Amino acid sequence: ADRIGELPDGLHALFCGAGAPLPDPARSGPCLALIAEGRMVVIDAGSNGVRNLQRMGFAPGRIDAVLLTPFHSDHIDGLGELAMLRWVGGAHTEPLPVYGPPGVEAVVQGFNQAYRQDAGYRTAHHGEAIAPASGSGLVAHPFELPEDAARAPVLLAGDIEVTAFAVGHAPVAPAVGYHVRFRDRTVVVSGDTIALDRIAEHAAKADLLIHEGLSPALVGRLTEAATAAGQPRTATITRDILDYHTAPIDAARLAATAGIGMLVFHHVVPPLLVPGAEAAFLDGVDEVWSGPVVVARDGTLISLPAGSRSISHSERL
Repeated sequence: ADRIGELPDGLHALFCGAGAPLPDPARSGPCLALIAEGRMVVIDAGSNGVRNLQRMGFAPGRIDAVLLTPFHSDHIDGLGELAMLRWVGGAHTEPLPVYGPPGVEAVVQGFNQAYRQDAGYRTAHHGEAIAPASGSGLVAHPFELPEDAARAPVLLAGDIEVTAFAVGHAPVAPAVGYHVRFRDRTVVVSGDTIALDRIAEHAAKADLLIHEGLSPALVGRLTEAATAAGQPRTATITRDILDYHTAPIDAARLAATAGIGMLVFHHVVPPLLVPGAEAAFLDGVDEVWSGPVVVARDGTLISLPAGSRSISHSERL
């Protein structure tokens, strides 16, 4: 099957991972595939993301590039596997391009070193026709971190234009979000960040704002449970993460200010494991945002047909 070829002309956002480090059977590590003109660009490479692409019939060999938001472990821990499966899945003769702000060179160097022996084994076993030695690994494409409300050019491929903007995830730095334009359709991805007015500026009139979301109320329950269970280290972590993420209601305010077409939450924290958890995660959102909202899961597909203002939502897993 060629799932990419089956998609209509337009820009498509496929969630190969909609979660964060905490285990959630419905949401793997952060991974978003953006598809247009037969090209597939992946933003972040969290755990299990590339396997989800395979499960949905989107061949890793079709991946053109990976873009990283922060270098936090949950955004890069699947990068080595993704690069390997892309390489042998497409018999690529050049390494996988990996785009990111300054520091991406060190990330790429580390994965190349870790996978160097594996690459040798695969070429020796399957031959140059399947695993060309020149195509193994990754190659870094750093871009300058933009300042304030500016955007930095990242990637231009056909009618696909990607630019990056700085976000706030201190002490994790650098950290960026992405503005992706395909003809008349636009997707903005927040990356991991606190709520920032500049995100609304970058997302102004966009079709889709894909924003991270952390529910302080639900995470607070985790802190209480960890404390009661005598797990002070876990309680410290769940308290700490409140100060560098965005509450859903604050992301909704940004969406309302930007005048977007649809708000989609990803990097969902905490896991939404019980009935009613999603409603609790979205508590207050409808008070500030009247447009459509989706809490992404692995397999969520949002399609923006070219030459139209319509937005469709389906599930592939």
